[in-house]
Amino acid sequence: MVLSVSERTFTQEVLESPIPVLVNFEAPWCGLCRIIHPLLLQFKSQCGDQIKLVGVNADENFKLSNTYRLKSLPTLLLVENGTIRHRLEGFRGRDDLRMALEEIKLTYTNHSKIYNQMADLECRTA
Repeated sequence: MVLSVSERTFTQEVLESPIPVLVNFEAPWCGLCRIIHPLLLQFKSQCGDQIKLVGVNADENFKLSNTYRLKSLPTLLLVENGTIRHRLEGFRGRDDLRMALEEIKLTYTNHSKIYNQMADLECRTA
């Protein structure tokens, strides 16, 4: 399940999140948004607790749509520590999105492994 985020909860759920957040800007009328939804759920299940997935209804959250200068839907933003790390927009379909998500997953699962190894080393040397 995807957590629905609004202008009221965006700062807490996305910008202040301790883990990276993949924000899916979508709208009920957007056909491609519905098509990619299962891919996003699959991506979330593969990443587990290393990345959070949230959805934003772009029509109901106009300020966020303007703040992040949405040009098309769906638009995906990977936000880490309040900063946009990746912006995915204008993809042509499932394969484009699948490749982009795979790259993100590899980056963050490797990043997490390295971070955990460094933490283990610090514990052993302390």
